Amino acid sequence: MSGGEVAGLLVAVFWAILVSFLAVVLVRLAQTLKAATKLVSGVTEQAVPLLGEASATVRSAQTQLDRVDAIASDVQEVTSNASALSSTVSTTFGGPLVKVAAFGYGVRRALGRKEPGSKESRDAGKVVVGRTVPAARRGGRKRRKG
Repeated sequence: MSGGEVAGLLVAVFWAILVSFLAVVLVRLAQTLKAATKLVSGVTEQAVPLLGEASATVRSAQTQLDRVDAIASDVQEVTSNASALSSTVSTTFGGPLVKVAAFGYGVRRALGRKEPGSKESRDAGKVVVGRTVPAARRGGRKRRKG
């Protein structure tokens, strides 16, 4: 064998190894692409129903939020009506009830003092040393300075 034949044989062997290596790489790449295709189709098959369910859930949540909004506005209206009713009742009955209570208290006090044997009627004319007269009985007007 001559030197040119050996070199040609080496180049042929090198090309054969290179082609074999590229064939193995291409076969593995094809297997990887098949697996990726299966994975994508599996994800697509599961994602489409999930997206449908998610859409239905969002619609249901929106419906519930609309209901809560309606309930909140109804509660606000009821609260304002109750406040108005409370102020109306207070202004309608508040003044007269205070007057009736004051009148009843005055009548009880008046009837309680007129009893001849009661302690209050006996002590009415006595002066007790060291005891101050309540402010309501002191009488008199405040003097103006000036």
